[in-house]
Formats: sequence, structure tokens, C-alpha cells
Amino acid sequence: MSSINLTNHFLIAMPNMADPYFSRTLTYVCEHNEQGALGIVVNRPIDMTLEALFERLSLNLKDRARADAPIYFGGPVQTDRGFVLHFPAGEWQATIKVTAGKPDTCGPIGLTTSKDILEAVGRGEGPSKMLVSLGYAGWSAGQIEHELKQNAWLTVEAKDAIIFDLPADERLPAAMNLLGLDFARLADQAGHA
Repeated sequence: MSSINLTNHFLIAMPNMADPYFSRTLTYVCEHNEQGALGIVVNRPIDMTLEALFERLSLNLKDRARADAPIYFGGPVQTDRGFVLHFPAGEWQATIKVTAGKPDTCGPIGLTTSKDILEAVGRGEGPSKMLVSLGYAGWSAGQIEHELKQNAWLTVEAKDAIIFDLPADERLPAAMNLLGLDFARLADQAGHA
């Protein structure tokens, strides 16, 4: 199992996930290699809007259509730092290009941590689709593989429409549907799908 690469996959928390940070979460894996993995929880909005975040950062938000967009809890690591998951990937100062774009999967998605992307959004020039989070989910080398062996997660190749086009509360069931499963019916002791 050590040779798997879960970049551009969803991690679906199993119902028996005891960790409160990840219970009932859908996490998009942005990077997975021999050093570990980095992902963003995409279905847990917090009580903050994009407008409030921009005010906190002393940025101007001309694009009023995005003012009420929720900010997400991206994971328990660096919760004071912003992470922007976006489409298209673009050319920003600090971006991980997650995918090059393949038909029927995620298009060219990027994860950016530099402020230039938010400044562009403020001017109305940012990426067409985005999800802003505070914090990220991180795993050390071999940790995610160990958690998979412990049946903590189900995995499935990600679809960008689930991240960017569905309301937060519909994302986990939609990802489960990719596996042909219903989260409500999944037993606590389920194995790998």
C-alpha cells in the first residue's frame, strides 16, 4: 500500500472516525508523496464569510457576488493561515498544481497560500471557482497508508464539480455516491469499498 498516490482523490471519513477534526468529513488530497500528504477538508464551513476574511486582512472585495461565500475549516494544521483551493490553477506566487486536468475528473486545480490570489479576487480578477479554508490536513510519511489499513477512510478519485458546484452539506453524500454507497447506510465496521 506504500506505493499508492492519493493526489486528486477524496478521503471519505468512515462513520467510526473518532477524531472530531475529521468526523463526517470529505477531504480533498492536494499532494501525496513519500514525505506524507496534504489535504483540505471541503465540507466544513465555519462561521465566517469571504467578506469578513477580507476585512480582517484589510483587503478590498469589489466582487460582491462572492462576499457571502463561506470560509472552511480546512484541517487542524496552521488554522491561522489561509489556503485557497481553486480552478483554474493559474500562476500565483505560492501554488501547488494539483492536477493538469483530465476529462471527467478534476480540471487544472491549484492550492495557493500566497496573498496575491486574494488580492486578485478582491479586484474581480481571481480564479473562476474557489474554496477558501483556514488550516489544512496533514499526514506524515506512511501515516495515511496506516490509517487506510485501519479502515479510517474510503478513497475515490475526486470530481471538481463536487468541490466547487455543490453546497457543503451535499459534498460528502455525492462523494459516497461515486462509490455507489449511501453514507447513512454505511456500517461502523465497514471494510474497504
